[in-house]
Amino acid sequence: MKILRQEITSRGGGIEIDLTPEGYPSAKMTAYQNYLGGGLLGRVQTDCTISDYMDHPPLRKIAERLARYFHSLTNPSPEDQPWESQTFDQNQNMPTSGY
Repeated sequence: MKILRQEITSRGGGIEIDLTPEGYPSAKMTAYQNYLGGGLLGRVQTDCTISDYMDHPPLRKIAERLARYFHSLTNPSPEDQPWESQTFDQNQNMPTSGY
């Protein structure tokens, strides 16, 4: 993954990658999280400059890997903060927005 931008805070953030090395020239994909309030982050979401990317299995796999990677960056370690840590699957059951 070639990371173009990365902004990660306790209130979410995002990461953007270049898909050119994966065979999609000039295409980009992002993973991001919204802050729900009360110290909670919403579900990790993805987006792509290719409009129907979820209909393409190779891009869907990249989106899954990117979302899991982003979750690993924003999720507290179970050893450090067991009360705040969530598995990726638990996180994906969270809402996307607090509004």
